[in-house]
Amino acid sequence: MSRVLVTGATGFVGLPVVVKLIEQGHDVVCIARPDRDAELTALNVQVVHCEDLFLQEIDWWQQVCRNVDLIIHLAWYAEPGKYLTSDKNIACLTGTLSMAQGAVAAGVGRFVGVGTCFEYALTENAQSIDTPLDPQTPYAAAKVAAYTILKSWLEQKGVEFLWARLFYLYGAREDSRRLVPYLHTQLRSEQVAELTSGTAIRDFMDVEDAASLLVAEALSSRQGPVNICSGQGVTIRALAESIADTYGRRDLLDFGARPDNLIDPPSVVGIRAD
Repeated sequence: MSRVLVTGATGFVGLPVVVKLIEQGHDVVCIARPDRDAELTALNVQVVHCEDLFLQEIDWWQQVCRNVDLIIHLAWYAEPGKYLTSDKNIACLTGTLSMAQGAVAAGVGRFVGVGTCFEYALTENAQSIDTPLDPQTPYAAAKVAAYTILKSWLEQKGVEFLWARLFYLYGAREDSRRLVPYLHTQLRSEQVAELTSGTAIRDFMDVEDAASLLVAEALSSRQGPVNICSGQGVTIRALAESIADTYGRRDLLDFGARPDNLIDPPSVVGIRAD
């Protein structure tokens, strides 16, 4: 049993991660805002209240991380439609570095950070951990900066470091502005779902499966980058049609109603580690 500190514990990925850690018998400490802790309180985990963890000083983190064996750092600004280009990515980066410094001072032995597939050079080839990095947005660039600094610095400090890059996730508690919830909302209400051509290929994974894989990697001895992905590509069209089939309403899918984003990569598919 380990004592695990989780940031972003009330989030789309964070809550399933917390649940799986509890199921495996680990002692979990969560950072949460006072108005967002109801689900965590129901799980009987220790909650440290904080309005904005990215504004906390190194000394605060040292106190919070006392007797912690492992950190799983999921928190980051991620509002759909805004996070890719937001200035808040800079605060997330600097706050993450303060957290890491406090963790090292407290004697934490392993730090797991969560990155994104957008860190990679997104060509038509599948992305492995050996794919060159080529971030195209402030969000991806901030993630790459966090990975690069922490990898070098934590190694120097003798702290194990894992960087888990998430691909495309869907599932329970997903923001309603994202593709899969949008499809369900439209089809459930028998409204037309306006889509692009649907030819883009993406690596989709249920958030519960992603959380299980992330926890397994976090509790392993693996270090460096790892992809949290299905390893399988599917077109947006095929995904939409599979969801529409559960309602028997493919006729409500209007492909081509929205223009394709010409700067979006045609294919984003991850390669799983052995």
